[in-house]
Amino acid sequence: MCCSSGDWQRKKRTLEVLSSLSYRTGEIKRYLQEITLGVSELLELDWSVVTLCQGGFERVLASSIDLGNSSNDVYSLHGLVTGTVVNTQQSLVVEDTKTCVDYGKAPEGYRAYLGVPLRTAQGEVIGTICSFHKTPRHFTAEEVQIAELFAERAATAIDNYYLYQQQLQFNHILEAEVARRTEELRAAQTKLVEQERLAAIGEFAACIIHEIRNPLTTMKMGLNFFQRLDLSESAKERLSLALDEASRLERLLKEILLYAKPQSLQLEKIDINQFISEILPSLQGMPEAIGRQIEFSAAINVVQILGDKDKLKQVLINIVRNACEAIPEGESVKLIIYSDGNNNQVYINIHNSGAPIPPEVLPNLTKPFYSTKSSGTGLGLAITKRIVETHNGELLIESTVTEGTTVRVHLPLTANC
Repeated sequence: MCCSSGDWQRKKRTLEVLSSLSYRTGEIKRYLQEITLGVSELLELDWSVVTLCQGGFERVLASSIDLGNSSNDVYSLHGLVTGTVVNTQQSLVVEDTKTCVDYGKAPEGYRAYLGVPLRTAQGEVIGTICSFHKTPRHFTAEEVQIAELFAERAATAIDNYYLYQQQLQFNHILEAEVARRTEELRAAQTKLVEQERLAAIGEFAACIIHEIRNPLTTMKMGLNFFQRLDLSESAKERLSLALDEASRLERLLKEILLYAKPQSLQLEKIDINQFISEILPSLQGMPEAIGRQIEFSAAINVVQILGDKDKLKQVLINIVRNACEAIPEGESVKLIIYSDGNNNQVYINIHNSGAPIPPEVLPNLTKPFYSTKSSGTGLGLAITKRIVETHNGELLIESTVTEGTTVRVHLPLTANC
């Protein structure tokens, strides 16, 4: 049987609309809107929408008419004609929603309904194309077939879009993981190079220091002998200066050897509150601490770490000594402990209110042989940093005009804390 002129024109127009649809990745909303406009035009309907249906709810992805702010709303499918399409996974025609109420309610003001499921290539129904008309009307089998053709296109586009989004998300995760692994590898490589460098320096330093120490000891013995003699005041001043310099050189050799040799730890569980309470008298008795207060604020809970007591004592002595030297007599150094169970870390903050450290100086303070003191060796903080890092911790230094200077030691908590 031959098609009527009207049917032929509709089929021709259907082919034209389907051929004109052009989907590009990322332009899903415009593409779906073209589908709703095509269905409304070809079937001469007042309103068509593409919906995404998941977990008993639907969201309008595209509409042939402007929905304003309600375009992003989510609706329950329960009691709606759309819910029937999703549940039965079949196309549904309701010629008059006023007289036929078996399939649920249509939007207010609309009488005729055509719903077609969006079915992926895997057979999953992910949504619908729903078309509405303000007056009752009959839908032919050909009109239902046209809507199903558009539904097939829409389902494929939506499926591809979400696959594309999943691929993008996977790519982002993969890139982040590659970047993280690369950074870990770079850090491990840097650490290995540093260890090899320090091992070479240590071996060289041990030989040199041994060769220097012997004559230095002999020189100090000679200088100490001259102290017994009856010397002029000018000679005594020069002798005192020579002894001071000899002692400074001896300290420098000792610190070079301490910095260069590998940091071997004698690990044990340490209650950090109790540990600092025990060494507090030693800190308060340092020559640099005379006339200054060292205020200790313990953590409110029991905080345990795995560490080397002697090495950590050296860390605190070095930092507190520097803090005391930065403030005049009568002021205080504050030593504060707190823990963060979420980050599995304990934080030891040593704060002084002395003159701020210039920003350009801060990054250099833990570099070996860099010192802002005229008599400093430049190894105290470098050794401190190595000890903290050997404990898998981190040393940070912050300094501002308003807050003063704070040295932060971050150490990992033991597993049962």
